[in-house]
Amino acid sequence: MFVFLIAIIVLALLFDYINGFHDAANSIATIVSTKVLTPFQAVLWAAAFNFIAFFIFREHKVAGTIANIMSENIINFKTIIAATIAAISWDILTWYYGIPSSSSHTLIGGLAGAALAAGGLAGVNTHPILIALIFMILSPIIGLLFGFVITVITVNIAKRSRPSKAEKWFRRLQLISSASLSLAHGGGDSQKTMGLILTAIWFYQKSAHGLTFSIEQMAMPDWLPLACYTAIALGTMSGGWRIVKTMGTRITKVTPLEGFCAETAGAATIFLTIAFGIPVSTTHTLTGSIVGVGATKRLSGVRWGVTVNLVWAWILTVPVSALVAAIVYYLIHFLT
Repeated sequence: MFVFLIAIIVLALLFDYINGFHDAANSIATIVSTKVLTPFQAVLWAAAFNFIAFFIFREHKVAGTIANIMSENIINFKTIIAATIAAISWDILTWYYGIPSSSSHTLIGGLAGAALAAGGLAGVNTHPILIALIFMILSPIIGLLFGFVITVITVNIAKRSRPSKAEKWFRRLQLISSASLSLAHGGGDSQKTMGLILTAIWFYQKSAHGLTFSIEQMAMPDWLPLACYTAIALGTMSGGWRIVKTMGTRITKVTPLEGFCAETAGAATIFLTIAFGIPVSTTHTLTGSIVGVGATKRLSGVRWGVTVNLVWAWILTVPVSALVAAIVYYLIHFLT
């Protein structure tokens, strides 16, 4: 049984690593497209702040939410492995085609699909799922509103400055906004992997040692946050070049001012949701922020065809991941 636990931890950290290079574009797309940093400099910058999040986020509310998606009576190594494989598969597929989908929602879909396959509707705790689905819709809208408002305020503050001077300042400020977004990305997404691994550790301790406490009473091992923040930072260092183009240029053309506003709006939204333990998508949130920034120029400043295609990918993420997880669960169950 210990071997299965180690296998799940390795798989989960692999998912965390893939999350890093899959979602690296979220943190670096605008700062690369505005040429504030080179791609190499940008991934190092983002990876550094992904890891620095380890020292900032000492509470792990998001991890607790993820760990509570499956009902305790159907948590086992089969359901956890099925959910993890589904999440990894969808991430790799969307990365390959350059689609900025959500690593968060593919994990949530995988956990829900495995739980439904193992225990039907009773296998899923509806509250965390409903919260995640509600904020799947709300987070990009909040990001859009923040992006729009922050851009309007920023433009009005800077309108009397000389364009060359303003450009220089916003290039500097974009370093701060990009760092904040990377910090939020590391702080939020690493916790999702922590929740996944915590679930596996709880099941192992319950099965091997007969412990009777609930998963909500499970203490976070000291090594787990460090491992997860390290994995996502290494993934970010690997880059996500296929998605950078979509996020940085295909939705709307971005200047340093607009890049600063979009990243600030995205970071603010994610920090807010982390404080309440709500797992949201960095990808969805930043996309909404970029759309909000583009909409301040004119509605035609946003390439809505690209945005609509992204929305379709987002809609498919949870059900497809759930279906794949269910299929993997049935295969494992049949073979064992």
